[in-house]
Amino acid sequence: MPTRGKHRRPRTNTLTRGIVAAGTGGAALALPLVGATGAHAAQPAQAAQTAQAAQAAPNAVPQVSLVTYEVVKGDTLSKIAKAHTASDWKKLYKANRAVIGSDPALIRPGTELTVGTKNAGSSAKTAQAAKTSAVTPAAAKTYTNDLDGWIRESLDVMAQHGIPGTYDGIHRNIIRESSGNPQAMNNWDSNAAAGTPSKGLLQVIDPTFAAYHVSGTSLDPFDPVANITAACNYAADRYGSIDNVFGAY
Repeated sequence: MPTRGKHRRPRTNTLTRGIVAAGTGGAALALPLVGATGAHAAQPAQAAQTAQAAQAAPNAVPQVSLVTYEVVKGDTLSKIAKAHTASDWKKLYKANRAVIGSDPALIRPGTELTVGTKNAGSSAKTAQAAKTSAVTPAAAKTYTNDLDGWIRESLDVMAQHGIPGTYDGIHRNIIRESSGNPQAMNNWDSNAAAGTPSKGLLQVIDPTFAAYHVSGTSLDPFDPVANITAACNYAADRYGSIDNVFGAY
């Protein structure tokens, strides 16, 4: 390289509810009857466990979350019910009359309607699974240790820094300048005579490499990726892109 030419949807609100069982005697739990005799008769230990479960069940408080929907322009109760609930618009209106008012045909954009409930425990598990998935690091991209791999790695670095250039443009210039030898060095031209021989795949002199070095790559001008990236950075500044270089630059 010569010295002169180088380089709106449902939202959830947490709500806790208890199970209320109808009946004059308080909460009741119906259990299946098991015959006292026969091959499948309940054993004493099993019966005790069943009794304990029956006693504990009425006190269980499942975690549920309230699912809401924010009305947008053009919505109707019928449309919302069809899209977000398993019931008709009349049930939806009944559940939300306090916020809608006396006229079910008049729902204003921005009004939040309760459209259902879901188990908060399941939601929490889903959220945790999503969170775990989100923080799982992606496998690091690898490149082959050859001309193809060096060019592809350099192109990825160039993309991160907004440096233009294509595989073909880089490959064509490398073959002309060094025949693909990353240790190539010109010891006979005017640059060499001036004490700054051209080095590496794209034959970059040290001053050009230092001026156009791209952060994140090696500081060694013979390093294939660093050499390609610096040369392409220089070519982009001087010629618009390495693709526009067809001779000594």
